[in-house]
Amino acid sequence: MQNQDFYLLHAEMCKTISNPKRQAILDSLREGELTVGEIVVKTGIPQANISQHLSLLKDKGIVVVRRHGNNSFYSISNPKIIEAYDLISEVLINSLSAKNKTISDAIERDIN
Repeated sequence: MQNQDFYLLHAEMCKTISNPKRQAILDSLREGELTVGEIVVKTGIPQANISQHLSLLKDKGIVVVRRHGNNSFYSISNPKIIEAYDLISEVLINSLSAKNKTISDAIERDIN
């Protein structure tokens, strides 16, 4: 696969998980599989929206579905997805912390 093709696929995956509602869905699935109803309860997102987002996540291979009777159980397809989510969260927290420190230092200098 050429680098450009890989970059396009990478960008598509990143774009798919960049949506805040889809992030909430992924975060709710971090402990294991859930039904649509359980995801609705955990996220507070309406069922119709959850179903649309799950469909997209499934199409992109980010979540998988297991059917048992009348129930569909969704789970994350690869645990590395949560690792990536957590790494990005850690970078964000560090960045916000650094910005807050810079602001606090500037305010302290202005006061003194």
